Amino acid sequence: MKGFRNATQFRRSLRFKLVGLVGGITVIAIVAAWIVSNNLTKSFYILDARSNLITTYESCNQLFLDASGSPVRFEIAAGEIYENVDNPSNATIFVVDYPNNKIYSSVIVTENVARSLQTIIDATDIQALGDAKTKYKFLNREDSFDLIGVLDNGNIIILERPLEQLNSSIRFSTRLFLIVAVVILSFEASLVLFISGTLTRPIIQMSHVARRMTKLDFEAKAPEDRKDEIGELGHSMNELSNKLEDTVSELKSANASLSQDIQEKERIEEMRSEFLSHVSHELKTPLALIQGYAEGLKDSVNDDPESRDFYCDVITDEAAKMNTLIMKLLNLNELEFGNEPLKIVRFDVIQQIRSILQSNKILMDQKKIRLTQPDETPVYVWADAFKMSEVFTNYLSNAIHYVNEGGEIRITVEENEGIVRVSVYNQGPLLSEEALEKVFVKFYKEDAARTRSYGGSGIGLSIVSAIQKSHDQDFGVYNAEDGVVFYYDLDGTGAIND
Repeated sequence: MKGFRNATQFRRSLRFKLVGLVGGITVIAIVAAWIVSNNLTKSFYILDARSNLITTYESCNQLFLDASGSPVRFEIAAGEIYENVDNPSNATIFVVDYPNNKIYSSVIVTENVARSLQTIIDATDIQALGDAKTKYKFLNREDSFDLIGVLDNGNIIILERPLEQLNSSIRFSTRLFLIVAVVILSFEASLVLFISGTLTRPIIQMSHVARRMTKLDFEAKAPEDRKDEIGELGHSMNELSNKLEDTVSELKSANASLSQDIQEKERIEEMRSEFLSHVSHELKTPLALIQGYAEGLKDSVNDDPESRDFYCDVITDEAAKMNTLIMKLLNLNELEFGNEPLKIVRFDVIQQIRSILQSNKILMDQKKIRLTQPDETPVYVWADAFKMSEVFTNYLSNAIHYVNEGGEIRITVEENEGIVRVSVYNQGPLLSEEALEKVFVKFYKEDAARTRSYGGSGIGLSIVSAIQKSHDQDFGVYNAEDGVVFYYDLDGTGAIND
């Protein structure tokens, strides 16, 4: 099957067509030459035979005349014909002394030969031929080509050349012509195959290169070492390949940039929609409370000072929650869009943690929380100290709100291969599988009622996520045996502990 495909490809190739064209033209030329030569060969040999017979006639005519031009005796001249006559066609010579009925011949004269000679002489007007300017003429007989003439001494000469000799020469010439034609055709086909292979080989290579270019493979290069048009074509193809590669690269870069822009636009649009949805949801409850208590004050539902103070406290508390929510949203927005650059400094994370714990001591005492904190040995890290303070504060606030009454909050700081990990454990209810995956998602709340009770907005852990991502550091959450652990990593590389 493969051989059949190769044969089909070869028949369709330029090389085969070139060989076929040249070979076809050559065959047509040879056939035409053979037809022409076949028609002219016999005529050529007849002309050659006539010329040779004339030469023999003139040589015999000279033989029968002496130096003064007088006739030589028949017997004397006839005896010298073998040695002194120029007979290029090797014709049979008959010299007839007609008045004396004497015949000289280069062959034995039989009765049939004599009768044939007599027939030729009888059919010829000897008198008229002897008086003519050209004293000979040619006769085409069935088996010979003859010349009959009158010598200057008055003798009749008949030169006979058998047609078999002419036909044999013609057949030999025809065979020789055919043999030479076949040899020439074979040599020409081989030569054309070699030359066409030399010419088409780089073209085939260019075809393979072009096929690879269609698949955006620009590593292949066309041969351009030739100094002719094919070399120029190869050079042009290589230039085209380089241009296409550069163009495709630019298009891919532009497409990637455009794709990123579209994705960024879609992300921003999605975030905007999500932001509006969540903000409207988060603001709906405090606004409703503010509006309700404000209308109650306006309608003087309770005129006693204690009721008015309660109404005003609710309005103030809800307004404060709204303000806190808005500030957190603005902070998160800056973190997500990278509008505020990081201020990386070296600081003691232990001192920062202890300071924040001290600020929240009253809240923890109210819930009778048992606090376990790291010792005072300094642990230095590289980070934005203010943003890391936000991360730990959000983790601690989350732990205080969810820890069981009288439960434990445990803070640990561990260092491993240049990474410092801060973990915040709170003893309390475990998180569901869904919560473990979504707890850092903006506005996510597993227990909305409980979160609402302490004013949680679902933004604090999103801020943690944004800050850690801006530092390119890990963070996360997992369930412990009887509580939940939140952690975040810090860069401790080169931060030598004092």
